[in-house]
Amino acid sequence: MRVITETKALEEFAKALAERPFVAVDTEFMREKTYWPILCLIQAAAEGEEAIIDPMAEGLDLSPFLEVLGDKSITKVFHAARQDVEIFLQLMGETPTPLFDTQIAAMACGYGDQIGYEPLMRGLLGVSIDQGLRFTDWARRPLSEAQLSYALSDVTHLGDAFPM
Repeated sequence: MRVITETKALEEFAKALAERPFVAVDTEFMREKTYWPILCLIQAAAEGEEAIIDPMAEGLDLSPFLEVLGDKSITKVFHAARQDVEIFLQLMGETPTPLFDTQIAAMACGYGDQIGYEPLMRGLLGVSIDQGLRFTDWARRPLSEAQLSYALSDVTHLGDAFPM
């Protein structure tokens, strides 16, 4: 599992993502006591590439990844994108486009108004995802292997569902 905490590693990851037609993206954040969400993790995956980006790492410049999000030739795939998009709009000054939201697509395909990520992945791919760490303190460091694995699973399966 790759956890990116340095700008050079993020540059290399972003370069690899820039060669892919789509990138699955998710975030973990804290919002309980703040108006704006506090970004704690970014998870991203594309064919042959996956990583967790730690935006709380000292000195990490997110610009290389934000450039990928701004690249109009790459589709950004999210599930229930509203809050993720709000975070990136705040960071970038624009919405990542083109954007594909699997929750909205699932609604159009008859899965209901707001199907969660786990039931959708179970329905489409037969994959069961443990949701036990969903409500964790993502700002607390260090994060456990279980937390990181949970976070990464939010994008590894998302990329598999997108072409469907």
